[in-house]
Amino acid sequence: MDSDGFEIPEGLFCYDVNGSCPKSIRPNSKRIPIYAAIGGTILITVCGNLVVIISIAHFKQLHTPTNFLVMSMAVVDLLLGSMVMPYSMVRSVENCWYFGDIFCKVHSSTDMMLCTASILHLCFVAVDRYYAVCNPLQYKAKITGFVVMMMITISWMLPAVVSFAVIFLGLHMKGVEEFYNNHTKCTGGCVLFLNEASLVFGSMISFYVPGVIMVCIYGKIYLIASKQARAIKGVANKAKEASRSRISRNRERKAAKTLGIVMGDFLLCWFPYLFCNIMDPFLNYRTPPVLFEVLVWFAYLNSTFNPIMYGFFYIWFREALKIILFGKGFQCGSSTINLFSD
Repeated sequence: MDSDGFEIPEGLFCYDVNGSCPKSIRPNSKRIPIYAAIGGTILITVCGNLVVIISIAHFKQLHTPTNFLVMSMAVVDLLLGSMVMPYSMVRSVENCWYFGDIFCKVHSSTDMMLCTASILHLCFVAVDRYYAVCNPLQYKAKITGFVVMMMITISWMLPAVVSFAVIFLGLHMKGVEEFYNNHTKCTGGCVLFLNEASLVFGSMISFYVPGVIMVCIYGKIYLIASKQARAIKGVANKAKEASRSRISRNRERKAAKTLGIVMGDFLLCWFPYLFCNIMDPFLNYRTPPVLFEVLVWFAYLNSTFNPIMYGFFYIWFREALKIILFGKGFQCGSSTINLFSD
């Protein structure tokens, strides 16, 4: 019964209490395919990134600065697929949050942290590729094991501190508490509600500024790589050593191109959600919730696409996948197998 004495039909709300969020009413003919599609996406995300992590960790030939950054980024995507996406799936399909208010904050903080960590990893990968392609003679001196470890540490620690501090200290709600309590808050909901300052500052720091930096870096890499390619093409075949150096440099350019495509995929997947999110406060929070759900899943797909692109562009990924699937990775000395010719 509601406050006016009218009976509330069963199943229309997340909980049988006053102020409960309305539940999504979908027949099983729609609910089951949606769960199957999202569940399949989560499985591909987890398994694909797990293969990337195992491959780079196991095979010594893949122990390079770039690949360690790629492996750390794959860990970010793996955690997103295993710790964030399953709970988001239930929330999206049912329009209800059944896991409690505290875990809602943990989930939102983790989601924000992993999104920011992804783009910071991509930023550092861009820096790594810049030195490899544009300053190859300084590459080993500049990009040392210590430098890579610092890059990875910053990519994890900075987003973790900022994300959890913003959510658990309530900084994201300053000045909009009354609006949230009157128009959005309900029992059984888990909405990442951000004020204008949090949205603008957070989006600029975690997406727009790094995105512009990466575009500029990869633009310069592309120009220099194109110039090098033309120079190499114009030089006649020389000694074997020169040929070996040319192959090595071609590999560096190909790696830069591939990782540039990975970066472009990230920007394409996340931009619609972040643009809609940053505009929402200025539209008086009128964006339909269902649109947010669709856009956030489109953004999550970035973590699904990354290992698929590795498989398409990198021969080492395909070879490592074969070795892992056929159980050859457990054989003695498998870590020294050549996945590609030097």
